[in-house]
Amino acid sequence: MLFMLFMVKSPSPLSFSEKANMKPEIQSYLDSIRESLDRIGRPVQIMEVCGTHTVALFRTGVKSMLPAGVTLISGPGCPVCVTSQGYLDAACELARLDNVTICTYGDMVRVPGSKASLQQMRARGATIHVIYSTRDVLAYAKEHPEKTAVFLAVGFETTTPATAAMLLEAKATGVTNVLILPGHKLVMPAMDVLLSAGDAKIDGFLCPGHVSIILGANAYLPIVEQYHKPCVIAGFEPAGMLDAIARICQQLADDDARVDNAYSLAVRPEGNGPAMAMIDRVFTPADDTWRAMGTLPLSGLSLREEFAEFDAYRHFQIQPGPDVCPPGCRCGDVIQGKASPAECPLFAAACTPIEPVGPCMVSSEGACAAWFKYSPR
Repeated sequence: MLFMLFMVKSPSPLSFSEKANMKPEIQSYLDSIRESLDRIGRPVQIMEVCGTHTVALFRTGVKSMLPAGVTLISGPGCPVCVTSQGYLDAACELARLDNVTICTYGDMVRVPGSKASLQQMRARGATIHVIYSTRDVLAYAKEHPEKTAVFLAVGFETTTPATAAMLLEAKATGVTNVLILPGHKLVMPAMDVLLSAGDAKIDGFLCPGHVSIILGANAYLPIVEQYHKPCVIAGFEPAGMLDAIARICQQLADDDARVDNAYSLAVRPEGNGPAMAMIDRVFTPADDTWRAMGTLPLSGLSLREEFAEFDAYRHFQIQPGPDVCPPGCRCGDVIQGKASPAECPLFAAACTPIEPVGPCMVSSEGACAAWFKYSPR
């Protein structure tokens, strides 16, 4: 049943009759994109930074609607995909300890480490507890005082406030058997590195909806000002994503670059102040290692000294291992917009959702998983 689920394909290109029945707003966005492409006079590449956008663009059929002159490329917006191999190895090392329970969101369980995945560690007797919110971690720690609950704290600004809230509550209530393995990352430094490196051709950014709710639209102003790249925030409905793509193309046609918000229902210019304050209360920016991208300056979050007691690295005196990508796996190129999943020699052959080699085939937000599930082959 699981295999059949992954074999579902996205809608085929729209027929003439389907186009005739298309909602007027959808048609107007597509017409706007075509008009802008005519003025631009060349193909354009737009990076969707968010993994949820990658999946939504396929699932809703938006990707199949776009004119041939627009190419969407994936970026480093899947939290599981950008997590380094060394972090996974550290998690597996902790899972070997008898008194430790690894608490994690489900996507992390099947990601291969250099020697084993957490799923394989569980088969060998490790205690792996899949959670749905950080409150589940606290509840587990309180119910199992004999265990140390180690939460794999991965994700961008979207999920970081929940981790901060958990630690604030743990500190306030005296829960001492909960730790985190710090792995939260920041979106803006990664976008900056992609543009400064110049390895991927990026004409504009379809900016993430969830992260932008926290950061605010103004967070992208440095990208516009320094690199002259359009940045348009989008939600996840077909009309909203097409609206954002149309706005990017129009800016390119006008030789303009600005921050535009096509998700104003949820995203404000200044972002979510209380959530950002909570992050700042518990964490401080630090250099961090991204899968296949190396160590990016001030791209991650470490615990402030006041909360160092919750750091699993310090508590168990371990270090993350090296970030070694599996041979032949191009997940690192995929998350940097340098290659599509189909250009990886392992894609849909040695690497499938049943037997994944890299994280992009595991995560529900991974580009390879989305291509496998929806793209015709």
